[in-house]
Amino acid sequence: MIPLYKLEKLPRTQKLRKIAKIFTFAENRLFTAAGKELEIFTNAEIVFFTDAARQLAKDVLFSQDAKNVFNEAADIFQKSDLNLFKRALNNIKHILLNETGKDQADWDFTGSDGQLDPQKRQIFKGMRVYLEDIRSPFNVGAMFRTAESFGVEKLILSPFCADPRHRRAERTAMGCIDVVPWERRDLFSAQDTSSPEEQLPVFALETGGTPITEFSFPKYGLMIAGSEELGVSPRALAAADASLGRVSIPCYGTKASLNVSVAFGIALQSWADAYTRMYI
Repeated sequence: MIPLYKLEKLPRTQKLRKIAKIFTFAENRLFTAAGKELEIFTNAEIVFFTDAARQLAKDVLFSQDAKNVFNEAADIFQKSDLNLFKRALNNIKHILLNETGKDQADWDFTGSDGQLDPQKRQIFKGMRVYLEDIRSPFNVGAMFRTAESFGVEKLILSPFCADPRHRRAERTAMGCIDVVPWERRDLFSAQDTSSPEEQLPVFALETGGTPITEFSFPKYGLMIAGSEELGVSPRALAAADASLGRVSIPCYGTKASLNVSVAFGIALQSWADAYTRMYI
């Protein structure tokens, strides 16, 4: 670890970036400590964290709110409260990233590295989802994470969905791509009529349908979530309209629309709630 006195000789932005990297690395170590927690840090490292926080609090270019965070963190680093220690590292890291112009996104956050146990998740048999032409890797990753949380048995991705193995999808999914079964296939082409999904009742998450509070979610079914820009395709909509129809989320703002991954989360929570109340 570079000594603090050497960091102080660097230009301010370069110094803050290096300190941010050190705190980010420390935070990542905590998340992979496997029960050792604060014991992973040496006394010298604790001293560095404390002194760095104190030095940052003296930087006149920071707001008073930021300085208060730095001083509070310095006190926390002298104690043994793991949760407060993690929060102090995280707060300093993000203040420094903001100060140096580093934009943050969900895939920058510390969390699961993909080592999830598939045996621990509850699966609702027959609860399947078709992601049709979801172009954004961020949305695909978020939808995997949501599907894992709400017991989806399987995800099917259309041929033109973003790749779940894109780095942004994987970071946003936080390990869920390796836990939720999935495959890539065009369910609504004329060819394949032999898959289990072809035999399921179908409904679409789309405007102009039954309000979500009134929709009768099935025990076995396939929900279609369509393109961010164009919605569900005409072929998939026709299949849904000939089966269970459409489920819609009432909106009350001027925009009157939601990000596809947000709408997906609302719909899956409602389906999972109905599943647990009616079928378990």
